[in-house]
Amino acid sequence: MNFENIKRHLVRSDWSMHLSLLALMVIGILFIYSAGFQSAEAPVSGFYQRQIIWACVGLAGYVFLAMTDYRRVADAAWWIYAVTLCLLVLVLLMGKEVYGASRWLSLFDVQVQPSEFAKLAVALVLARYLARPGRDTGHPRCVWLALLIAAVPFALIARQPDLGTAVVLVPITVLVLFAGGVRLKILAILALLGMMALPVAWLGLGDYQRDRILVFVDPGRDPYGAGWNKMQSEIAVGSGGLTGKGYLKGTQNVLGYLPRTVAPTDFIYSVIAEEKGFVGAATVLALFGLVLISGIRAALAARDKLGRLIAVSITGMIFFHVFVNIAMTIGLMPITGLPLPLMSYGGSFMISTMLGLGIVQSIFIRRDRR
Repeated sequence: MNFENIKRHLVRSDWSMHLSLLALMVIGILFIYSAGFQSAEAPVSGFYQRQIIWACVGLAGYVFLAMTDYRRVADAAWWIYAVTLCLLVLVLLMGKEVYGASRWLSLFDVQVQPSEFAKLAVALVLARYLARPGRDTGHPRCVWLALLIAAVPFALIARQPDLGTAVVLVPITVLVLFAGGVRLKILAILALLGMMALPVAWLGLGDYQRDRILVFVDPGRDPYGAGWNKMQSEIAVGSGGLTGKGYLKGTQNVLGYLPRTVAPTDFIYSVIAEEKGFVGAATVLALFGLVLISGIRAALAARDKLGRLIAVSITGMIFFHVFVNIAMTIGLMPITGLPLPLMSYGGSFMISTMLGLGIVQSIFIRRDRR
């Protein structure tokens, strides 16, 4: 690609997405540093340094995919899907076990979580499948095959176990089916079948997963066990007030009431809300709003059905993560372990999110010129 093409792509790109995702990454790194801070004399956790590296890798992937025609990426969707399934099987066979779950593979001394890339792979292959010319999305066979595509990685991820990540595949699948033209009647039937299966799903949950749901329903059930993180997160968010306690001065975080094992990951929004208050928390929401609006704009402007479906699925995936994570930290949903995009500590999630946004940016750059 020559300089003129790069210049033309930059001019046509969505700069609100560029700036908002950069702002979110910088804010995330700053508060991951804060989540590891204890005092001026104590050493700070090195999480923020690794997050800087992963943010740079993710940014490189974002730029590369934004400059690459999304249709070339979609052409390789089935290969990406197949490789992801192989990695998910390897996780079950030889994955690194942490806190009773095998979710990571060690590749060249780097810990990789394949389930994060599986979400992107499912979004791409479903879009590719449903956007094929002549595909009859009203035929039950088409719908069942689409569900099978999502069901295989869902089962592998749930087996790790990582039910929170597996559940993300559900809204991705529903959104792609809806945007792909599947009739509402069929979607309503699927929703009814899903609700009927909830009692069976409850029996399949692990003890700690049931405890999280029961604590959500009854906050006083286990305040010093399963309910501790939820309670401390709500205290952190509520104590921030309008403008917060100040950077590096969040007592819930610094004193360790909000456990340092989860503060930089699942509860990074709680750290921000405590130290920067409602103003800081609202600013983060506004930045995420810009990212989501950019994704919707790309879907509306897409030059073909393939681009529209990819943009819808990736934007929906990010929205689901943001909604569930923030609702979880303020006590509106059970603790699920879903991280906050672009801000929570984690290399695989950062890189996969940036790759997805790069594809969305590519769709917008190559939008219909009309």
